[in-house]
Amino acid sequence: MNIIEKILAKASGKKVVHPGEIVEAEIDKAMANDITAPLAVLSFKRMDGKNVWDKEKVILVIDHIAPASSEQSAKMHKLMRDFVEEQSIKYFYDVGRGGVCHQVMVEKHVEPGDVIVGADSHTTTYGALGAFSTGIGSTEMASVWLTGKLWFKIPEAINIIFNGEMTKSVYPKDLILYTIGQLGADGAIYKGVKFSGDTIRNMGVEGRLTLCNMVVEMGGKNGIIEPDEKVYNYLNKQAKDDLRDDEDSEYDKTFEYDASKLEPMVACPSTVDNVKSVSEVEGVKIDQALIGSCTNGRLSDLRIAAEILKNRKVKKGVRALVIPASQDVFKAALNEHLMEIFIDAGVMICNPNCGPCYGGHLGLLAEGEVCISSSNRNFVGRMGSPKADIYLASPATVATSAITGKITQPA
Repeated sequence: MNIIEKILAKASGKKVVHPGEIVEAEIDKAMANDITAPLAVLSFKRMDGKNVWDKEKVILVIDHIAPASSEQSAKMHKLMRDFVEEQSIKYFYDVGRGGVCHQVMVEKHVEPGDVIVGADSHTTTYGALGAFSTGIGSTEMASVWLTGKLWFKIPEAINIIFNGEMTKSVYPKDLILYTIGQLGADGAIYKGVKFSGDTIRNMGVEGRLTLCNMVVEMGGKNGIIEPDEKVYNYLNKQAKDDLRDDEDSEYDKTFEYDASKLEPMVACPSTVDNVKSVSEVEGVKIDQALIGSCTNGRLSDLRIAAEILKNRKVKKGVRALVIPASQDVFKAALNEHLMEIFIDAGVMICNPNCGPCYGGHLGLLAEGEVCISSSNRNFVGRMGSPKADIYLASPATVATSAITGKITQPA
């Protein structure tokens, strides 16, 4: 079996599973946020739910509209707080106590070999730490809260192999954008997506999180990377020897790419698979530059942006936003004096939340405006006006573009 099959086999009490087989798996953690949790709470009550199956395995996070920007969002937050108190849920990350749900999960709750469901599509992120993690709907989440179990169809899997050393201007975001451009938005529907090869082994954990975060943009059921010493050191955990593919494991398809030949990439409006090299669109005027989100709001991303912005200024007429992915990231960036660099450059620093990526509040776009963003989606209307354009790129490309006022390849 491959690593995905091994994890789901163990969680369902089976020795062997095969692609296409339906299994009922025990859930290790179940996460929901302020957009999906209120719906799950209402469904839970309609199902006549009295108590969640495990008060320490349900994790709730307020992050999409944090703090509340309207009476309606305040009501949703209150509904969550009341449910947390009623159920005595141990892990609740209110405004100012956590950050973006996926970053909070990575920092505090994910372990290799876990089966984790989240009522958010980018739950696929946690596969970078060797977990099977996937997004589910709010009604499904309510059933998990009741039973602690969920059925899965064992996915066929794709093995994406990157070898070669990335050039200085190329980052993990460029690798995943390139992959999505090659496979298309429907290239991995209900497939497990494994990343492997020398490039991945040499990549830091936070870069791997970026890869797994965006597999859903090509339809992937989950993303995963075999956990190695880097992962266990990152988590301060002991290694689990069984989290490797068997020698005779099989994949539905295998794709091999040479990372040393890649350029900085950008996803152009208004689909994530509309991918071009930055050199092809260089010169497009921008109004806003965003560095943040569950894709690229981690400390390593802020370091990259700060290195480029140090002793430079954001171009007049451009709004630049930096949104740390969590309170822990925010504090670490403060300790490294990265925030001083951003402030001196003319960057607006926002509190940890999803921000413009979700389009609920903070940094929305007007008709005709253009944003280059380190986030994960550029759909029509994603950041405000349906007549605005969003380009997706690495933090390095975003920071460089903020200085020049137009889409620019990082030097």
